[in-house]
Amino acid sequence: MRYPIVIEPGDEAHAFGVVVPDLPGCFSAGDTLDEAVSNAEEAVIAWIDAMLDRDEAIPAPSPIDSLRMTYPEFAEWIWAVVSFDPARLDDKVARVNVTLPRRVLARLDAEARAAGETRSGYISRIALSHRGA
Repeated sequence: MRYPIVIEPGDEAHAFGVVVPDLPGCFSAGDTLDEAVSNAEEAVIAWIDAMLDRDEAIPAPSPIDSLRMTYPEFAEWIWAVVSFDPARLDDKVARVNVTLPRRVLARLDAEARAAGETRSGYISRIALSHRGA
């Protein structure tokens, strides 16, 4: 998947700022142009992941030419595109094999039972609830 980004040029005293026009409130920065683009990719993934968690619609990427006409305030900025594998945000169930000490597995199963959940459901809920921790 590819999303257009617009980059505010930086210098030795200022970071490169990045805005993702299709994703309201999605922005990033970096000390170098390469770092700014890389950080923008992670920001896009985090933004979309948060919207998926809230069951919100994800805007489709717009053509850069359309965005350039819509946002004349970015005329002096650098336009680029970030891409990422949509599988990173796929909710399709995957079977995994996890190795844990028996003591840890017993504690995990006890906590899942106490929460009225399956082991898999419990692990998923805990992982999603610790976002950004």
